[in-house]
Amino acid sequence: MRTSNIVTRQFDRLPEQSVLILLENMIWPILAVISLLVLAFVPRVFTNTATLQLMLFAAVPLGLIVLAESVCLLSGHFDLSVGAIAGFSAVLTAMILAEWSLVSNPILGVVIVVAVGCVIGATNGIMIATFGVNPFLQTLAFFVIFGGGKLALTTQPISGLPDGYTALGSSPIVAIGVLLASFVFMAVIFRYTHFGQAVYAVGSDKEAARAVGINTERTIILVYTLSGFFCALAGLMLTGYTGLVSPDIADDMVFSAFAAAIIGGISLFGGRGKLLGALGGVLLLSLIETSLNVAGFDPTLIEVVNGIVLLIAILLYNTKANIRDRVLSAGAST
Repeated sequence: MRTSNIVTRQFDRLPEQSVLILLENMIWPILAVISLLVLAFVPRVFTNTATLQLMLFAAVPLGLIVLAESVCLLSGHFDLSVGAIAGFSAVLTAMILAEWSLVSNPILGVVIVVAVGCVIGATNGIMIATFGVNPFLQTLAFFVIFGGGKLALTTQPISGLPDGYTALGSSPIVAIGVLLASFVFMAVIFRYTHFGQAVYAVGSDKEAARAVGINTERTIILVYTLSGFFCALAGLMLTGYTGLVSPDIADDMVFSAFAAAIIGGISLFGGRGKLLGALGGVLLLSLIETSLNVAGFDPTLIEVVNGIVLLIAILLYNTKANIRDRVLSAGAST
């Protein structure tokens, strides 16, 4: 608490607008500092091109799930089922393609996996927006249902998938390109379209958004449908990355998704944050994990570090919120 107060007093000395801009983009200075530390202590991460490419390649599925979670958070909602949707979409489609042999066309397989994710996401949105189900309870229920649904479909890894189906996720250049294009496209949508502004408005104040004519129910349903789409895309990328589909695919990714989004500046209460900042959060988590792996840390310790990073993300969010409130209060009083 004392450290937080010291940081706050230092920020109070800066011009108000500069402080707010710095708070909105804090992930990039943090990423730069961590990168310098990694360069000093684990230089192989940056000097070895193959290691750097593998780091970005491995970050693609998590990045898409972070994008799915960030879209929900900006609307003032969240989704605990992002990992379960990604995994179930991938497993069900793999069963259709390889085990049940119902479909052999790889393009149709891509359509199926995306459609499954969108339908599950839209169902989340309908239950929350139309029927008033609490987002925590609704997405927790789907987390359990579809997490268990994967095991109900298969307890063994599924292989023998068509090459065309796994092509997107098996090529590092293509997969990284899909991730970057997804973030840039959604950042443009949220910055320059009516839908994007509606999401921010609903996240800031749903009743006020409804009062100015925004269809809040439709906006929330579209948000969760988008979330389901990017979750399914993450499942497809995971399939290509590993070359098969295991029953535990995409397990435990929801916690990392929240951590990356929060570190990237996405507000837990909606209406504030930038999607490209969430991408910075993904890069930071991937950089830390890759550095620990290259340095030879035990995998169990890496999980502990991931938990610590999540805790730091929460503390950082609280500190940023306190600083922002003080700056805005000081500006209002002058």
